[in-house]
Amino acid sequence: MNDPFKEAGRPRKVLTASDGAEGRLDAWLTSVLEGEFSRNRIKALIEQGAVSLNGKPVTEPKKKIAAGDTVEIDLPEPEDPEPKGEDIPLEVLYEDEDLIVIAKPAGLVVHPGAGNWTGTLVNALIHHCGASLSGIGGVKRPGIVHRLDKDTSGVMVAAKNDIAHRHLADQFADHGRSGPLERAYQAVVWGRPRGLKGTIDAPLGRAGDRTKRAVQKEDASDAREAITHYEVIERFHEKPDATALAALIECRLETGRTHQIRVHMAHIGHPLIGDQDYSAGFKTKANLLPEPAKTVVNRFPRQALHAFLLAFEHPRTGEVMEFEAPMPDDMAELIEALKA
Repeated sequence: MNDPFKEAGRPRKVLTASDGAEGRLDAWLTSVLEGEFSRNRIKALIEQGAVSLNGKPVTEPKKKIAAGDTVEIDLPEPEDPEPKGEDIPLEVLYEDEDLIVIAKPAGLVVHPGAGNWTGTLVNALIHHCGASLSGIGGVKRPGIVHRLDKDTSGVMVAAKNDIAHRHLADQFADHGRSGPLERAYQAVVWGRPRGLKGTIDAPLGRAGDRTKRAVQKEDASDAREAITHYEVIERFHEKPDATALAALIECRLETGRTHQIRVHMAHIGHPLIGDQDYSAGFKTKANLLPEPAKTVVNRFPRQALHAFLLAFEHPRTGEVMEFEAPMPDDMAELIEALKA
């Protein structure tokens, strides 16, 4: 294996696969580079065209490696381990010396990570709140006590000092079972649940993928309790047999697992409109809709999910505070189109 060298000022490594080398290119590189980069980071570099195999660029992480292959990889500049403040507009619903409540737009990543080291809510909060966030909740997650998926909009609270962080984190860990914490979401789903009210009690775990989740058996090694309460608020294009093409539902969480609402609704056969991960088999259902609903649904760019309500106890005063974020324009347009 050759040592790294510099070419035109950019760091590059040239590696030669030893006898017995096999498997996927991204897995092999991750192993050979011995922890310099995560597998996700390696995968991203391959997809960005930063890797060549035997002198030819390769963009497929699953490309097979074999003994004697030569791999060249252009290495990225080292990432600054500490996120910096960025002047990203925030819709502030409330702010005091202890905390800040914002309405997060869809498309905004909450905290820095692989592929999203800048342009996140954390970068925006550091710029807005200044030094008060330093060290609260860890370098990569200062002030963050809960999160929303990138493409989920809605109310979020962040702590501005350590006492507030601990107090709020404890409330979220308790999931409102013994305190005032309350979270409620609006979602637009395919079809209509048979019962207008219901509870989904189904453990969640990894779905053989680092990012996706799936319902698991209770005795599965990574199964974690997950409970969602839902209520049908409005039905669209309802038929005489009480089925419908779509529905607006309200969900309240008793637990807070990754992708919980999205996976639970898909589990009972009513995935969220626009969900690229859990409703792929429902895309053709848009063909059953009249215009303009068909066009609006087909171009809807994200899961139709909005965290419209958040209530919690203020860490200093003990007052129960409740905040609501209006439904964003894209979901409002979606609902109006389904009503037409």
